[in-house]
This record gives sequence, structure tokens and C-alpha cells, in this order.
Amino acid sequence: MAAAVHSGGVHLLHPRPWLRHFQRAARPLSGIAASSRADHAEELNSTAEAPEPPMRRSAEKDTAAYYPKRGQVLELVCESLAYKGKGLCKVAGTGFVVMCDRVLPGEKFIGRVTRKKDNYAEVKKLETISPHWDMVEAPCEYASHCGGCKTQNLLYEAQVRAKEQQVRELVVHVGKSSNKDLEVYGVMKPIVPCDIQFHYRNKMEFSFGTKRWVPAEMLLQEVEEPNKYALGLHAPGFFDKVLNVDKCLLQSDPANKVLAVIQEIWRNPEFGLSPYDVHSHRGFLKHFMLRTGRNVETGQPELMVNFVTSSYQPELLMPLVDKISPFPYVVSILNNVNTSVGNTSVGEQEYTLFGKPTITESLRGLNFQISANSFFQTNTHQAEILYKLIEDCSFLRGDGSEIVLDLFCGTGTIGLTLAKKAKHVYGFEIVDQAIKDARRNADLNGICNATFVQGDLNKIGENFGEYFPKPDLVITDPNRPGMHMKLIKFLLKLKADRIVYVSCNPATCARDLDYLCHGVPEKSIEGCYRLKSIQPVDMFPHTPHIECVCLLELN
Repeated sequence: MAAAVHSGGVHLLHPRPWLRHFQRAARPLSGIAASSRADHAEELNSTAEAPEPPMRRSAEKDTAAYYPKRGQVLELVCESLAYKGKGLCKVAGTGFVVMCDRVLPGEKFIGRVTRKKDNYAEVKKLETISPHWDMVEAPCEYASHCGGCKTQNLLYEAQVRAKEQQVRELVVHVGKSSNKDLEVYGVMKPIVPCDIQFHYRNKMEFSFGTKRWVPAEMLLQEVEEPNKYALGLHAPGFFDKVLNVDKCLLQSDPANKVLAVIQEIWRNPEFGLSPYDVHSHRGFLKHFMLRTGRNVETGQPELMVNFVTSSYQPELLMPLVDKISPFPYVVSILNNVNTSVGNTSVGEQEYTLFGKPTITESLRGLNFQISANSFFQTNTHQAEILYKLIEDCSFLRGDGSEIVLDLFCGTGTIGLTLAKKAKHVYGFEIVDQAIKDARRNADLNGICNATFVQGDLNKIGENFGEYFPKPDLVITDPNRPGMHMKLIKFLLKLKADRIVYVSCNPATCARDLDYLCHGVPEKSIEGCYRLKSIQPVDMFPHTPHIECVCLLELN
């Protein structure tokens, strides 16, 4: 059995081997002319999510001959948290890197090799020998299994330290910023923690399943009803297995009360309700979504309940509607109908079964109407802080003379909060419903200097800049894959004075910062920006997700 090397051991490994992939993504290996950096960027932008970063083996002499076999059992120690919250470990005496889900720094454990990559391996934890550093007891009974809160049993202060370190190393090794810039010139700001670590999510989406998934160690407890229907969260890595969840500590108390009622009654045979089977494509109930807002006049919570079904049969849902509609905070019950075989929660048609079709929320002094499928920051409390940082970072003069270009504007929340200081805001977003919401939100708040346009920013043409005057400030808030190379080329040609890049994925953010600052030499494209600041924000405690606000200024 191989033993593990503690992080104090001497190795010639990259300080964070999981960054190697993004380094290769950002710049081609010398001597390989056929694979340019720009071409690889196009490939990255065509994917739905940033790729899983492989590990590079050590340059030590004894590493070349070592490669664990699939099924091999190793004794390991987790050294740090890496990309997507996975634990980074090294095999003793070799420096060979293995990655393991659900292990935390300092934890000594037994793991079995499950997957072999080119230069690293993945292991599954079998048994913990000694616990991790900064251990706390996870208050949620599902924390070890559902995949939503991977670090709930890690002290929160340790969580934010790990997140800040990940951002720092990505900006250096992928974004090509120097440590001198980050430290001496104060480019890297300390992470902003979230002072509410539970019940912070205003939206949760649960799935119905024909069979509830039970962790192996709990199988004996489930002998009575092994095939009982499930309503809960997908088991990590499985689209067809659902862990039954009666209560989620990330969503609001009103949402949990409604979830408890639905869990109690929906399996009643008298109602004739069946969960959708993703294999046979039969069944009725697909998803159950809960959104929490706030009445802007009373400050009381407003709850939206959305049943996603495979067909429109409202009579089947009415027994459930009758049970939850008496709750005073339930103001909207909807039915999204999704007839496709896909597993999305967005329906082709939407029907209001009770109350109104939207709920409201207040953010930065503005009121917003939120529909079932529109985007709104999931953590309202921390969004106040995030948007204040964006506003401070924008350095708008406030005299109404500047043009703001808001890319990936969603429902217009960022652009509308800046409109009071700008001459005009131009927002672009691919989701048609989000644009409708943005326009409605502008009208709701009496904002007349904002224009929102539906369009795909990954497919912009040469004439894209003709739709608006030259902006003084660009706000870009892309989804996890980051910005397409076409958009990056456009921004480099546009040369706005300032860009505020808001990111939910620091890996692709660092890649895009490199392009904007250092260009794409293989395409004879020169960068023209300098990174002035990067501010990590913890929007989602107990998860590996990190938000960043970056300011770039024209050289």
C-alpha cells in the first residue's frame, strides 16, 4: 500500500498541478504549430463548461515509472482544495497527483483508483483514517451525499481562505499576472466572505425520480421501501438517480415548509401522480422549483412554486395546489410544461395555477419582478454587496455623461443599478424571457435610459458595434464558459476605457483576462488592457463556487 506525502514534503511539482491544464489552454506548447492558443480558445468556448483540469506528474526521476492501476488502493493525505472543490493528494515517493472528491485538507484516508488520466488519476474515498484540519460537524443530514455542500464540514474561515488561494493562483498561472502586481500594487483584494452561511439561496430546484438513490452505507436502513419514489437532488455524477431530500438548509424556511408538505402528500396513490422516468420517458412530474422573494411594501417573504411536468394536466396538480396555497407567503404557483425528453426545468409553455406569475425582490434600491425562468442572483443578501462592489469598481462619474455596455445582462439587474449614474445603458442577452423581464424592470423603476436587446453574444458579427455608441464602460457577466473569442476580439477593437468583468468561474475568467491584457500572439491580436483589481466574493458558502469582480483599464 502506498503512503501519502504531506504537503511539507519536497517535490518538484507545480505548486498547484491542477493549473497546468489552463496554462496549456492559454498558451500552446512550443514546437506544436498545429495547435494554436486561439484555436484552443475556440474549442474551450464551444463547450458547455470549463473542462476538468488534468494533473501533471512531477519531474522527479522516480515519477516516470510510476502509474497506479485502476482499482489499486492507496493511503493518501489531502494537501489542498483544487478546482471544483476536489482534494489534491500526492502518492508518497513519486509526487504522482491524484484527485479525490469529498476529502478536505489534512484528511488522511484510504482511496481506490477509479479513473486514469494522461498525467493524474482520480480516486474514490473508501475510509477516513484521521479527519481533516478545521473540522466542524455538518448540520445537514444530507451533506455527505447530495453534492450541494461539499465543504459544509469545513470551518467557514478555512473555506474562504481556500477559495481566495485558488483565485490567486489562477490569476498568476493562467491570467499571467505577476505576484508583484498582485501584492505590491494591490491588484488582488482579500475575499469578501458571506455573513449568512445558511438559508441564503432564493432558488432551489428539486427533481422527481422513479427510485430514490440510497448511499451504500445506508442500504440496510432502506430495506422496507427500496423502490420508493424520490423528490430531491441528483446524486453527484448521475442524471437518473435522485437522493430524497425533506429539508435543505440552503433555502429559506418558507420554502422548506412547502417542500415538507409536498413530500408528505405527492406519493398518495389517490392523486395518481407519477414521477418522470428519464429512461422510458414516461411519467408526469419532472421538477419542483421554489423561489423566494420579498414583498417590497411589507418586507415579508413571497414564495413562488413551480411544478415542471411532461404534459399539461392541471387537474392532477390541483390537490397539491390546494394544500400549499393557504400558506400566506405562497403568492405564485406555476406549471411549466416541458414535453421534450430532456431534463431541463424550462418549459415550452407556462401556466399560472394560483396567484400571480411573478414575485418581487428589492436590490440596491430598485424593485425587480422575477419570473419562474428568469435569472436573478441566487443569494440576494450577498448580491447587495456584489453589486456595490461592481458600482464602486465602475468609477462612473455620476454626471450622466457616460455610456455603459452591459453584456450578458440577464434581467438587467447590474445595468439598471448603474443607470442612475449613466447617460444610457445598453444591455444584451441571449435569453428572450430575460430581456422581457429587464424591460419590465426598467419600467417598474421608472428608468428610461436603458435599452435591452436580445441576441447571442457568441455569434456577433462585424457590425455589432453599430447598435450602440462607443461605451465608456463595459460590464461583462458571462456564464461559466466565459467569453467567446469573437467577443474578446470585439472588445479589444472597441477599446472602451474600462471593463468590469464579473465572473462565476475564476478559471475561465483568468483565461479571458490573459487574452484581454496580453492578447493572442498566434492570431496577431494584441492585448490592450491592464488588470487593476480582482475582488473574490463568496456568494455560495459550503460550495466550491467563487464569484469575482475584475477591473481592467485601457493601457
